[in-house]
Amino acid sequence: MDYLPLFADLKQRPVLVVGGGEVAARKVDLLQRAGAEIRIVAQALSPELENLHQEARVHWLCRAFEPQQLDDVFLVIAATDDNVLNAEVYAEADKRRVLANVVDDQPRCSFIFPSIIDRSPLVVAVSSSGQAPVLARMLREKLEALLPVSIGRMADLAGGFRSKVKQQLSSVGARRRFWEKVFSGRFASLVASDQMVKAQQQLEQDLTTFAQGKEANQGEIALVGAGPGDVGLLTLRGLQVMQQADVVLYDSLVSEETLDLVRRDAERICVGKRAGAHSVIQDETNRLMVALAQQGKKVVRLKGGDPFIFGRGGEELQVAAAAGIPFQVVPGVTAAAGATAYAGIPLTHRDHAQCVTFITGHCRTDSDGLDWVNLARARQTLVIYMGTMKAADISRNLITHGRDANTPVAVISRGTRMDQWVQTGNLQQLDQLAQQAPLPALLVIGEVVALHHQIAWFGHQQQMASAVRPAVVNLA
Repeated sequence: MDYLPLFADLKQRPVLVVGGGEVAARKVDLLQRAGAEIRIVAQALSPELENLHQEARVHWLCRAFEPQQLDDVFLVIAATDDNVLNAEVYAEADKRRVLANVVDDQPRCSFIFPSIIDRSPLVVAVSSSGQAPVLARMLREKLEALLPVSIGRMADLAGGFRSKVKQQLSSVGARRRFWEKVFSGRFASLVASDQMVKAQQQLEQDLTTFAQGKEANQGEIALVGAGPGDVGLLTLRGLQVMQQADVVLYDSLVSEETLDLVRRDAERICVGKRAGAHSVIQDETNRLMVALAQQGKKVVRLKGGDPFIFGRGGEELQVAAAAGIPFQVVPGVTAAAGATAYAGIPLTHRDHAQCVTFITGHCRTDSDGLDWVNLARARQTLVIYMGTMKAADISRNLITHGRDANTPVAVISRGTRMDQWVQTGNLQQLDQLAQQAPLPALLVIGEVVALHHQIAWFGHQQQMASAVRPAVVNLA
């Protein structure tokens, strides 16, 4: 180990910064966040540092460095483009046993700045001992995605509760088990959703239960939108919840790449439904979801797209609420937004569509018919989920109620994935296009589809430089 990781208390401690440019300003920002008293030696100050100086938030000592400036400082940072001056600062600091950092000059550093993940009071530092700072930064970015912003608030609440826990739980082992359960339980979910009063109450309840020797686990359900397919469209919150799951009930539309992000030791159960294929009925999914949560498990119901847009997520949470099971919802990118964006089809456009309507081709058998008169209006975009089997009826009804038979249409299959297909034509060809489309597929009807030929694939190609280009079929 080349450097011993330490977290220094700099509150009200004098720190000298030699240099007044942008690099120095970045270091000053970090030092200010740690509460240091900052002194600057520089020929001139950047606009940012000048503002801080005018606000008396930093002290500009003078223009020239003098060794005696190091006599009463806690540490020093040299951030100039003058190598000779930087070397002098380091040498004088070393004589005085003052910690020194010469920016981007690892041999002249008695301390180094790590890549920092700030979830105060929780702080994570990643260092490569100055050998590969870009690698350390990339690792920090990966860790950022795994650490919820709420984890700092959770640490704050826990810190204020430690003395009470010590009073009621005398052994170190008992306290450790308590905090392990708390940080992975309902308390953590409440903090994540910013319900701080309820989180405090939950913490009190958990301590009482634990102190009485019950240690009962309370299960919960998280309804998570996995997005339309491309794993990059999974939300950060969705990833964090998936990493905490004991069991995941997932749909057939959830991609393998997304499932790979589930916690390794979590149980995975497919409850997907596909037209014309054997599938798990909704009542069975509801029963299983509730039964698992009642066993004290953290259940993630992982659904393609967004769970509240033709995903029956509302029905599932009604069941959870009726059973008295705590739940949370993590929205996802719906297929209509994701697939059309990757296909270069804007859902709205000032010149072509002033509104967009989402409908489903699977209606309840006891429901009234669709409002075809309004759906057939021009200059609007229709996005139809699960409509391929009824494409002929959809086309006929729209044309009968006034929609131009030459209205552009698109059928998008396996939206946002590497093998995405986009088939375009006009409204009277919709059934033919739908029959050719691999499932799952989305129907898009409206003038905006014509823009596909102008802006298709531009963004998607950047992601897929080494992949096979998605197929495009045009029957127009």
